[in-house]
Amino acid sequence: MRHAQGPLLTVDMSERTATTTSIDDRLSEFVGGRGLNTSLAYDRIPFDADPLGPANRLYLSTGPMQHSSTSFTGRMAATALSPLTNGLCSSNAGGFLSRNVTGAGYAAVEIVGESDELLAVHVREIGGDGEPDVTFEPASDLEQAEVSAVSDRFAESHGLSAEHVACIGPAGENGVRFASIMTSDTRAFGRGGLGAVLGSKGVKALTFDGDAAADVDLDWPDDAATVHRDAATSDSIMKRQGTASVTELANEVGALPSYYFSESSFDGVEGISGDRVEEKKHKKGTCSQCAFACKLPTRDEEAGVETEGPEFETVMAFGSNAGVDDIVDVMRANELCDELGMDTISCGDVVSMFLESEDEFGNAELVRSIVEQIAYREGVGDKLAEGVHRAHEEFGAADWTVKGLSFSGHDGRHLNGQGLAFATANRGADHMYGEFYPYEYPLVDPDEALDPTGLEGKPPKLVEKENRNAVLDSAIVCKFSRGIVTDDQLAALLDADYADLQALGARVVERERAFNNARGFDRDDDTLPYADEIAGFEAALSEYYALRGWNDDGTVPDRDADRGATGGEASADD
Repeated sequence: MRHAQGPLLTVDMSERTATTTSIDDRLSEFVGGRGLNTSLAYDRIPFDADPLGPANRLYLSTGPMQHSSTSFTGRMAATALSPLTNGLCSSNAGGFLSRNVTGAGYAAVEIVGESDELLAVHVREIGGDGEPDVTFEPASDLEQAEVSAVSDRFAESHGLSAEHVACIGPAGENGVRFASIMTSDTRAFGRGGLGAVLGSKGVKALTFDGDAAADVDLDWPDDAATVHRDAATSDSIMKRQGTASVTELANEVGALPSYYFSESSFDGVEGISGDRVEEKKHKKGTCSQCAFACKLPTRDEEAGVETEGPEFETVMAFGSNAGVDDIVDVMRANELCDELGMDTISCGDVVSMFLESEDEFGNAELVRSIVEQIAYREGVGDKLAEGVHRAHEEFGAADWTVKGLSFSGHDGRHLNGQGLAFATANRGADHMYGEFYPYEYPLVDPDEALDPTGLEGKPPKLVEKENRNAVLDSAIVCKFSRGIVTDDQLAALLDADYADLQALGARVVERERAFNNARGFDRDDDTLPYADEIAGFEAALSEYYALRGWNDDGTVPDRDADRGATGGEASADD
């Protein structure tokens, strides 16, 4: 099976040292990306670690596809113990950073310990002797700096564009529990608060540069060229509108969360639709090597706003869920979150919760004010920075989260299979973990479509989808390759049988689950605010566990004796 190339780089922020370790055996088993990160985290992060303490570790990694030149491969994975969910969380970002990490010669980077001052860490191409070239630069001048200012600083002082930089904004420094790690200024490792983890370690920015990837030849099959050609020639609406293209469909079928989840359609949808986004798009945007080019550089000259997006989830969170019906106002909120370094979904949802408590739905000016207060933990923003799960009682609101992660769009009250997928996802209420919604709108060919009502027959498909997505996140291949990268092509690209890929995905999902079980997660956490509205929910959940070979209480049987010595017994300083 093809896998990522290179050693693990461990950067110790407490000691300001960098070391490399060969991980070839682990790569052959877990390929790269999310799979590799999960394997390392499972072995090396103590089960009782504080997410914002020195014992937590942050992993950044690429996969074998980042050594190719085909489309849908401009992504990389980040994993850590989440300060938002208190469980293991992997996030995924596009852009151009992955090629620069492979250029430095590493399969993965591990950030450990914590610095007593704010630093930038510069990673250069690994030496021919295998010794790392890593420098630690004081970054006090960047304290509370916004994301674009960080990029400007390293462009001026180090000649590195934003594509070489992964950084945090003020939200990450201030421990906002849904802070993002940002790269290319507008691309986010968004979900789970990994920006707060990086901030807790005293890291303002990481930069990567080098040409080591040029020495790697993985001998790609003809399928790689086929995928690239098909991406270039596809007439997908996503090339014009990104994921915002689904907004009006979601509204039409009653799957567009609105007014802090109190409704599932929005009268003002026309003002925030994919058509409105397309009108504001002023050029093409893409990720590294990708001919699909579904990104959304947008601007409104009258309002003086220029951003990338909004994508559907941001349209939901800062549009319909906040009662806001003007796409320019959604663009402004999106731009603020990118600059301040926050997940637009979690931020938009918690802002919408606040608007409900104040009877201020639709107040776009108040939205922007609250976003800024959250990033700097000022006023009411200090409490909202804790996220919906921790703050909802104080505001008299319902807890619209799963495992502490607030909901994305594609409302499971109508798309019942997606509802089950929200419940089972190890990282919480995230649409891309199981990605069941395309079958229920449907966004797939008619012969693949499923009735959105009910759960009969859906658990086996959900297991297959979760496993496949874990493989995509390990390879790493963008999930918007749906309909272009077939199962057979994915297997050919990774030089494996598809059944072996399913087994790989199952190992990744189970390793995540076992880690979270050790932190107290079980069946009680695999639930929904509306679980009793979905017929057969509990039976489907039991079927899902049985298909995975898990216990009916949502825990993994004790069948993994390979946990490393740096796991549960590791000290806080390890």
